[in-house]
Amino acid sequence: MKLTAQQSDRAAGVLLGTAAGDALGAGYEFTYPKAEVTIDMIGGGPFDWAPGEWTDDTSMAVAIAEVAATGIDIGSSDGLDAIAAQFIRWYDSKPADIGNQTRAVLSVRSESAAAMADRARAISGRKAGNGSLMRTAPVALSYLDDAEGARSAAHRISSLTHDDPRAGQACELWTHAIRHAVVSGNFDGVRGFLSVADQDVAEYWGPLLDQAETGNPQDFSKNGWVVHALQTAWWAITSTDNGDARHLQYALEAAVRAGGDTDTTAAIAGGLLGARWGASAVPARWRRIMHGWPGYRSSDLIRLAIKTARGGTDDKNGWPSTAELDYSRFRGTHHLTTHPHDDGVMLGGVDAVSTADYDAVVSLCRMGTRQVAPDHVEFWLVDDGHDSNANLEFVLYDAARTVQALRAEGKRVLLHCVQAHSRTPSVAARYSMLIGRDPYDVRSAMPWARPKRELWNTAVGDASVGHTAVGYTGGSMPAITVVEGDITTLTVDAIVNAANSRLLGGGGVDGAIHRAGGPEILKACEVLRNTSLPDGLPVGAAVATTAGKLHAKAVIHTVGPRYSRSEDRSGLLRSAYTRSLAVADSIGARTVAFPLISAGVYGWPKEDAVRQAVSAIRAAKTEVETVTLVAFNKETADLMRRAIA
Repeated sequence: MKLTAQQSDRAAGVLLGTAAGDALGAGYEFTYPKAEVTIDMIGGGPFDWAPGEWTDDTSMAVAIAEVAATGIDIGSSDGLDAIAAQFIRWYDSKPADIGNQTRAVLSVRSESAAAMADRARAISGRKAGNGSLMRTAPVALSYLDDAEGARSAAHRISSLTHDDPRAGQACELWTHAIRHAVVSGNFDGVRGFLSVADQDVAEYWGPLLDQAETGNPQDFSKNGWVVHALQTAWWAITSTDNGDARHLQYALEAAVRAGGDTDTTAAIAGGLLGARWGASAVPARWRRIMHGWPGYRSSDLIRLAIKTARGGTDDKNGWPSTAELDYSRFRGTHHLTTHPHDDGVMLGGVDAVSTADYDAVVSLCRMGTRQVAPDHVEFWLVDDGHDSNANLEFVLYDAARTVQALRAEGKRVLLHCVQAHSRTPSVAARYSMLIGRDPYDVRSAMPWARPKRELWNTAVGDASVGHTAVGYTGGSMPAITVVEGDITTLTVDAIVNAANSRLLGGGGVDGAIHRAGGPEILKACEVLRNTSLPDGLPVGAAVATTAGKLHAKAVIHTVGPRYSRSEDRSGLLRSAYTRSLAVADSIGARTVAFPLISAGVYGWPKEDAVRQAVSAIRAAKTEVETVTLVAFNKETADLMRRAIA
């Protein structure tokens, strides 16, 4: 089946959405998060997952997708044998989490699909767990032009480990719905299944879907059972705002808040949400950290999904499998300049990937699997308007926010597309707006650019009044309050930690935050040091992690400068505040608590440290509504109150 640009995006979203839900729910498994708990990819949970790590749900879906991506008919005997072998390969990797039914089947290491299915049938007791439904999403991609074939293959693959009829029916229903969502861009396939299913099957599932749409998670709380798992996923999808691409995030969060088997119900929901909204709806801040068996990252899931949807083939340019895409036939790929409002952001064509000096790359065009070495974030953005980009507004905003987040980490960023004609200036303009500057300055900095009108107008909005975008607030000065006491006891969205560059804890506020927040914070910092910050966090930069046991949603770590009598480092000190606020914006924090940065062992005179803090916060363009300055004694609190008076 030849796919449109939007259908390709939705096909790519199937595995990515599954993994996003899985990794989001992993840290909350077997719990029931309260309303005040922020849901994010925190890792942890009963199996101590790393932030962004997917579990058995996605791993088994990947096992299917690796076979499907070869182009083989996965519902055939040869296809089923290959999948069975992949299941054994995964089992032999000694996964941390594996369902009881699946373990009982795979532990005998059957040599064929038929033998594996026989083993599943031979097991007695309850066999209608959610272990086959959680992995069924990629089956739909093999049969985008064959709805009946999709349902049949889903049932056969389910039967490899779960022979219970309800498990097979659930897989048929969900696979049918995912296939329909990729092809048609809606959720109608869920109810559509009832019109093609046998009468007794339709009569069983119809009332259950009704209950999911009108009830609440307490009505189907045993979501380790395949029926309640499907109901929980459908409840999450139908009970949340579906007005735009953010529906994917809202619904996955709802699935996690439903509690119980949170990684699995969110993974199930994610497969269908990704099929409806596409890979472009999965936020970059999630995609950057998602990873799991067998050593894959988000880009690998997209590759497998696209190859499966294309029947095991690449396009004429070798995408998505080729190591490097050849753009030599295009003119103007050499363009390179700096952003007019941030000299730490370079704007260029694709040649800059191999010629420029950078720490991170934001690509707005397709790239090869090994074309970009460092921290690389790719966006699904077609050089066109809404007809080719279903989630255009979301993608432009997400790309600009990603540049902002990378800069807050102290990284020098390359933002590029093929020729820097349209996509790059559009996202660069949106970034200007995020930092409170005139987006039209980008056009002056990139005189060669000729952005597509719909793309540019969506990025900057209505330019008729002072170049101000409709719906863009641009941020405003936050309210500043002063508290004398212990910053670790405050209930706010984010607590700022005056860290050192090593990010591994220390004395003063840094040590107090680590002690009060527990080991989760240190683990998150270690992940950063092992991935995006191998050299540590630069002075004046900022990055967010989990808040652990603190009464906050996140800790924002920043490094203040040491005071010097011979060198003016006040710009770095102000940067610690403004970069922290930028990170707060990127994670949606609206209330933020700051200690007095650099005023302890770094020796900055308190009165000037307070003056620099207040000046930086008042000058920042941010969506943060309230900043609390926390003083450790009355003298400092009085200085702060006088400064904000």
